[in-house]
Amino acid sequence: MIQLHTIDVRVYYEDTDAGGIVYYANYLKFFERSRSDWLRALGVDHQRLATLGTALVVRNCSIEYHRPARLDDLLAVDTGLNDPRLDIRRASIRLLHRARNQADGALLAEGAVKVACIEPATGRPVPLPDDVFERLRQCVPPASDADAP
Repeated sequence: MIQLHTIDVRVYYEDTDAGGIVYYANYLKFFERSRSDWLRALGVDHQRLATLGTALVVRNCSIEYHRPARLDDLLAVDTGLNDPRLDIRRASIRLLHRARNQADGALLAEGAVKVACIEPATGRPVPLPDDVFERLRQCVPPASDADAP
C-alpha cells in the first residue's frame, strides 16, 4: 500500500459494543475520517466538491477484521492506494484503509472503499472536476523504466 495519510483515533465508549470492543461498523467511520482528512490535505474537501456541483459517495466497501480494539485504545488509521494508476479513475477512487493499534503496531482491520463522483441533484455518476482529478493524480508516482513496454 502506498500510504497517503494517517490520523489518530481514540476509542471512546460510544465506539464500543456490549462486549467492550469496537463495534464492527465503526471502522467505516474511522476510515471515512481518514479519507476525508486526506482529501482536505489535497485541497479537495467536501464543501469544495459541493460548490462544484459534485459529491463523493461510497459505491462499495469491504473490511477484514484481524484483532479487536478496545475502550481507550489509540489507533492509527491509514489511507492509501494499492496502485494509483488503477485506483484513481475519471469518476471514482479506490482507497485502502488500515487501522493499527498504536501501542503495539498490531493490525486491527483493513479494508477497501470505492467512492464515486456524482451529481447530487440526480444521483448520477459524473467525472471528477478537472482540477480535483489533477490533484488526485499527483499521488501517482512517475512511471519507471520497468513500467515501459
